[in-house]
Amino acid sequence: MTEEPYRWLEAMGNRREYVREQLKGGSPVLAASLPEGILLLGVGTGNTKVFEIHDRLALAALGHPADLERIRQAAIDAAHLEAFTRAPEDVSLRRLVGFGLSAQIKLQYEQLFTAPVLGEFVFAELGAGPESDLLFRLHFDGTFSAESGGCALAAFPAEAENRIRDWLGTELRNVPTRAAAVRLLLEAWWLLSSGSWESSEIPAFAEREAGWRGAIAGKTVELGWLRRRAGRAVRYEPLSLETVLAETGDPNDSRS
Repeated sequence: MTEEPYRWLEAMGNRREYVREQLKGGSPVLAASLPEGILLLGVGTGNTKVFEIHDRLALAALGHPADLERIRQAAIDAAHLEAFTRAPEDVSLRRLVGFGLSAQIKLQYEQLFTAPVLGEFVFAELGAGPESDLLFRLHFDGTFSAESGGCALAAFPAEAENRIRDWLGTELRNVPTRAAAVRLLLEAWWLLSSGSWESSEIPAFAEREAGWRGAIAGKTVELGWLRRRAGRAVRYEPLSLETVLAETGDPNDSRS
């Protein structure tokens, strides 16, 4: 009997390593708070990685498609139930993630005879301004963190995620347009997926630009946009990469 807690801890450690091994090859997803709204980006080979959840809520995720769909549907159901029992404006990520999805994923992760959720998630909630936007990072074990505005991403390993999040947060302060922000997120995606984040210095702008343009060949770039000032109730809009890059703004900006 005295050995049982140690066996449980050992089993949990093995379970954690198993999930990380399954997810480490996943294509990173990113979200950024901008003056005009929140931008979400995912790059894949056909399976959807960016989703609308509710009026002001969206999700980007990496992992097993079946698990992502299950969590997406759970989030939608919880959001609509909250809107029905309270009011649509009462639907918030703090309740949705903090009191709902986090507990559900944690319970499944700790039950050793059930399959864990193979997914990593970034949730976004649109506010009145960038300072009131919320970005939640939800992990496969149910732990989560939140911050107002800025950026969030899901990637492996944790060191890569932390370094590129810090770099991206600094770079986002200098982007003049939504098109420039999309290119910057693609640069961050390339740094993560190519392993270039491990360099002692982040590669120069020209290398990052050439890197992501070559890396997305044959892949699908998904863009979700939560519009801050909309003439209709629905704030979420899927975007085409070609359309966004054609927007006003110099594609060869002066960032380095």
